[in-house]
Amino acid sequence: MNYETQLMGDVAIVGLEDDEARKRKRRILIVAGVAAVALVAAAVWLSRGDKAATPADAGAQAPVVTVISPGQTNVQRTVSATGSLAARVDMPVGVVGEGGAVLRVLVQPGDWVRAGQVLAVIERSVQAEQVRSLAAQVEVARADAKLAQAQLDRAKALVGRGFISAADIDQRTATRDAAQARVNVAAAQLAEQQARTGRLDIKAPASGLVLTRTVEPGQIVQAGSGVLFRMAKDGEMEMLAQLSEGDLASIRTGNSATVTPVGSKDQFAGRVWQVSPVVDPQTRLGIARIAIPYNPGIRPGGFASATIVSGSGSSPMLPESAVQSDAKGNYVYVVNGGNQVERRDVKVGQVSDAGVSVLSGITGQERIVASAGAFLTPGQKVKPEVQKTK
Repeated sequence: MNYETQLMGDVAIVGLEDDEARKRKRRILIVAGVAAVALVAAAVWLSRGDKAATPADAGAQAPVVTVISPGQTNVQRTVSATGSLAARVDMPVGVVGEGGAVLRVLVQPGDWVRAGQVLAVIERSVQAEQVRSLAAQVEVARADAKLAQAQLDRAKALVGRGFISAADIDQRTATRDAAQARVNVAAAQLAEQQARTGRLDIKAPASGLVLTRTVEPGQIVQAGSGVLFRMAKDGEMEMLAQLSEGDLASIRTGNSATVTPVGSKDQFAGRVWQVSPVVDPQTRLGIARIAIPYNPGIRPGGFASATIVSGSGSSPMLPESAVQSDAKGNYVYVVNGGNQVERRDVKVGQVSDAGVSVLSGITGQERIVASAGAFLTPGQKVKPEVQKTK
C-alpha cells in the first residue's frame, strides 16, 4: 500500500511540472509575437515619416551658392615673353688711325657724350714733328711761287721794249705755275698728316651713353686692338623678347609692351619696333625687339620679362575663385534652370587684377558659381543667389 501511494504522488508531481512548462512556453511565444508586431509598426512609421519629410529636408539641405552673370567685357589680349636687354644701337668704338700709347682716358662707363667728343688721347710726339716739317715745306713752296710770280711780272714789263722775247715769257709763266703746283702739293701733304694726327684721338661716333671701357692710360693700341669702348646711341635700350611661332604671328610693329627686369619691381613702358622675319630652326623661337627709353634701371646684358599687347576683344571676365582646374583642364560650374550644377569646360585667356578672361566655353549670360565650386558636384541641387554689385 505504501508503494502505491508513493507512485501516485510522483505521477501528480510530474503532471504539475508539465503544466508549468506549458504555461512558461506560452508566455514566451506571446512576448515574442508582441515584439515582432512592435518592430513592424515601428518600421512602417519610420518609412512613412521619411517619405513625408523628404521634400522639406531636401530643400533644407540644398547649399546656397553665389552666382554671377558676367556678360561681355572689352579685354586686351596679351602675350608674355622673356629675353635679354641690350642697347638698341650698340656702337663699338676702336682705333681708327695708326694707334700708339694711350696718354689719357677721358670718360667712364655711364657717362653721356656728344658726337665727336674725345674719349681717349694717344701720344703723338712723332706725328706733331711731321706736321711741323710739312708746314715748313708749304712755306718754302709758297716763297718759290711768290718769286716766280715776281719774275714773270718783271718780264712782262720788258716785253714792250724788246728786251724779253715771247718765248721767255712762256718759260717764266710755266715756272710760276710749277711753283704754285708745288705749293698745292705741300699743302695737301700737310693736311693729310694733320688728319692722320687727328685720328689718333678716339672720338665718339655719335651722341649717347658709354656702356663699357676696356682701355687704360699707358696701353699700346692699334687698328687690331679691338673694341675700346661700347656706346648706346642716344641711350636707347631694347629687349629681345623670345616668342613662339604662334605668338610671333600675333605681334605687330607698334604694339605696346611692359618690360620688367629680373629682380626688380619696376616696370617700363616700351613699344615693339621690329618683329623678326625668321624663326630659329632649332628652338622654334622668333625675336620681337621692344624699344625702351633710357632709364638707369635698364642694364644691357640683363634678363627681363615682357607683356605685349597683341590686340583686344570682348569676352566674359570672371573672378579667379570661379575658375576651377583639374587633369582635364579649366572649367566652371553653371547653375541650370533646374537649379542643378553643371560642369562647363572653358579656355582661359588673360589673367589680371581685374579677373580671368574666358575665351571660349561660356557666353557670359549663364549663372556661374562665383566661389566654393570645389565643394560642389555636377548634378547637385543648389540655392543660387545673385552676387550683389559693389
